[in-house]
Amino acid sequence: MKEATTHRSLVFFALLLAMFMAAIEGTIIATAMPSIAAELGGFSLYSWVFSSYLLMQAIAIPIFGKLADVVGRKPVFILGIVVFLAGSVLCGFADSMMMLVLFRFLQGLGAGAVQPMTSTLAADLYTLEERGRVQGYISAVWGLSSIVGPLAGGLIVHSVGWQWIFWINIPFGVAAIALVMVYLHEGLEREKRSVDYAGAVLLLVAVGTLMLGLTEASTWPVAATAGLFAVSALAFVLFVRQERRAADPLMHMELWNSALFRNANLATLWSGIMMIGLITFLPTFVQGVLGGSALVAGFALSAMTLGWPISAVLAGKRIVTVGVQRMVRAGGAAVLLGTVIIALLASRGPVAAGIGSFVVGIGLGLLSLTAIIAIQASVPWNQRGVATASNMLMRILGNALGAALFGGILNLLMSNYLRRQGLQDRVSLDSIQDLMSEAGPATVHLSAEVMTLLRAGLSDSLHVVFWGTALLGLLTLIAAWRIPELTRVESPGPVMHE
Repeated sequence: MKEATTHRSLVFFALLLAMFMAAIEGTIIATAMPSIAAELGGFSLYSWVFSSYLLMQAIAIPIFGKLADVVGRKPVFILGIVVFLAGSVLCGFADSMMMLVLFRFLQGLGAGAVQPMTSTLAADLYTLEERGRVQGYISAVWGLSSIVGPLAGGLIVHSVGWQWIFWINIPFGVAAIALVMVYLHEGLEREKRSVDYAGAVLLLVAVGTLMLGLTEASTWPVAATAGLFAVSALAFVLFVRQERRAADPLMHMELWNSALFRNANLATLWSGIMMIGLITFLPTFVQGVLGGSALVAGFALSAMTLGWPISAVLAGKRIVTVGVQRMVRAGGAAVLLGTVIIALLASRGPVAAGIGSFVVGIGLGLLSLTAIIAIQASVPWNQRGVATASNMLMRILGNALGAALFGGILNLLMSNYLRRQGLQDRVSLDSIQDLMSEAGPATVHLSAEVMTLLRAGLSDSLHVVFWGTALLGLLTLIAAWRIPELTRVESPGPVMHE
C-alpha cells in the first residue's frame, strides 16, 4: 500500500486560516466591547476580557510547544482549534461579563496551541530556503488581521450582533481541521517519554501570577501585587531548577546557552515592550494632544501594521541571500529609528507620527520574521516546537510588561503634574478622556484653562513615554546586533513532503 504523503499547499492554507482566526480575535473584540459592556454590564471586568485571553495564551504556549515535540504537531494543532472553537461558541452565549471572561480563558487556551503550531508546522513542511517566503505570508496574514479586525468588529456589531464576532470563527476553524486531518501525514514514530508535570505546574504558577500582578498592579494594593511578584519569582527559580534536572524537561534550558537563541528572544522581549507602548499611547497622543479624531488616530497606528507585513514578505524572500545577521540588524535599526522619529516629531502632527509608526512596523517585520526562522533552523526537530513557543512567549510577556510599565509611568507623571499645578482636587486622571471626546465641548465640564493645562501635562508625560519606547528600541538593536549568523541544525522530521 502506498504511504500517504502530505499535500503542503492545502495544509499551508489551513495554517493561514487558523492563524487568521486566532490573530483577528485579539483585535476584532476591541470595537465590540462598548456594546458588549452595555448589554452584559460588569464594567469592572472590562479589562479582564482582554487580559484573560492573553494570560491563558502565555501559560499555554510553552506547554503546547513541548507537547507537540512529544506527540506530534497534528494532534496538538487540531486540539487547539477544537478548544478555541468551543471557547468561541460559549463566548457568544455568555449572558454576563463574568461568564465572558471565563470563556475567554478557554479561547486563550486554544490560541496558545494554534499560534505556535502554525509557525512550527510551516518550519516542518518547508526547507530553510522556502521557509522565509511562507513565514512572510504568515506574518502578512497577522498584519492583515490587525487592520481588518477593528473594522470587521464594528460592522458585525452593528449588523448582526456582537455574538457573531465569536461565532464567525467556526467556518475558519472547521475548514482548517478538515484540511489538516485529510492532507497532513506526519508518520511520527511513538516513543515512551516522561511528562514533566512538575515543570508544567511551576510554569503555570510563575507566568500566571506574573501576568495577574501586571494586569492588576494599578488597582490592587501594593502588598497584594508585591506578593504575586514574589510568588512568580520563586516559581521561576524553582522552574529553572526543575528543568535542569528533569529527564525530559518542558523547556530545554541549554538552548539559552546559544547566542542566537538568547539574543533573538531578548530582541523579541524588548521589541514587545516597545510595541505595546506605542499601540497603547500613540492614539492617545493623536487624540488627546493633537486633537485628531479616533479615525485619524487609527490611521497613525495602522501604519505600523501596514509596514510589518510588507517588510516580512520582502524579508522572507531575501533571508537566505542576505543572511540572518544583516536582516536582524536592519530590523533593529529601523525599530530604533521609528521610535526616535515619534519621540522627536510626533508633536508636529499625525502624519509625522504615522511615518514613525510605519518605520517601526518595517523594523518589527524584519526582526520578528528573521528571529523565528533563525531559531527554528538552529535547533533539531524534536526541540523546534518548544523553541518556537519560547519566542512567542517572550513577545506576550513583553506586551504585558510594556502595558504595566508605560501605564504606570504615565499615571505617575500625570499625578505629579496635577499636584504641581494645584489641580489634584479639581480633576483626576480620568479627566484625560475629556481631551479625547469627539462629542464636542458641551459634554466637557472643565474650563478652557484647565483643559489647556491638562493637554500640556499629557503632552509632556507622553513624550517621556515615547522616549522610553526609544530606549527599548535601542535595547532591541543591541540584542539584534549580537545575534550571530545562523549555523543550521536542520534535522529531518516526520512530516512527509510532497
